[in-house]
Amino acid sequence: MCRGEGRWWCLFAQLSKPYQYNHKELMALCLKTLEERKEQEAGNRRSIEQAVNDVKKYTEIEKEIKESGHLLEEWHPIPLSFEHLLNHYKHFIRVLQSILQKPLEARLKEDVFSSLNPTAKKEPGTVLKTMTPIDRLLFLKHARSPTWEYDSIHPRLKLSDDLLEVSCSWRRIFYPCSPQRFDKLWQVLSRDAFLSGSHYWEVDLLRAGAGWWIGAAYPTIGRKGDSEACRLGWNRASWCLKKFDLEYWAFHKGERIPIVIEDDPDCIGIFLDYEAGILSFYNVSDGMAHLHTFRCKFTEPVYPALRLWEGSIRTCKLT
Repeated sequence: MCRGEGRWWCLFAQLSKPYQYNHKELMALCLKTLEERKEQEAGNRRSIEQAVNDVKKYTEIEKEIKESGHLLEEWHPIPLSFEHLLNHYKHFIRVLQSILQKPLEARLKEDVFSSLNPTAKKEPGTVLKTMTPIDRLLFLKHARSPTWEYDSIHPRLKLSDDLLEVSCSWRRIFYPCSPQRFDKLWQVLSRDAFLSGSHYWEVDLLRAGAGWWIGAAYPTIGRKGDSEACRLGWNRASWCLKKFDLEYWAFHKGERIPIVIEDDPDCIGIFLDYEAGILSFYNVSDGMAHLHTFRCKFTEPVYPALRLWEGSIRTCKLT
């Protein structure tokens, strides 16, 4: 029992007990609130980091989509039976471009990227790349077996009996005089001309030697002399793929484009789409690997053509 001055201390102690408990509860509440704030800040930090990553992703995708606009133009042409697929992929790119034109904040809110088809999450060119190499059977629907023409062949070249093979001769052959004959360059045109439609033919190069030119030409290509007007690939009237020694080029109007081919092809396929203005070359020996495509507006009949340095070239019998 409290006495004297001790009574007052006892009374103070009794009165202060509730406040002591309230102080402890307040401290506990403050600590709890502080922990919650820390967790909230950590969550906010993660959200910010995620948003930054999303911004980087969308920026990269936007850049790739812009660059992919040239993919369909640069991708080598294919037969017209694939036209509906090309239209599908063009529409696919237009849809992606329209999506990426939205404000970045809106895209982040909608989480567009996660809603895209899984194939769209890859690099923009992936869909097209998975379509190569092209199936040779698609080309064989347009198969031709052009034969070579006596009236245009150079006197140092000779034809096989079936007119499919051209080979170099060690002596000059006395062909009848003809205004269509090449008299200086060892060249020859096909007997077959293409005025419309799609056409595909193959040439066997296994015995072609170190130098050859294969392609196509208008009938207006020069025949007399060895000027640029007569040379296959050196004028507006002809297009060709050329090999000399270990190097390959695509030639038209005298402009040459180097082509990298790891192994010498034994057989090359040539695809012509007259209306589309396409002349494409494929390495049949390497699973129809695309080599080069010329694009132009054809205005005259197109003849298969070749020039030979040594050995022989044979048109493959496809029909």
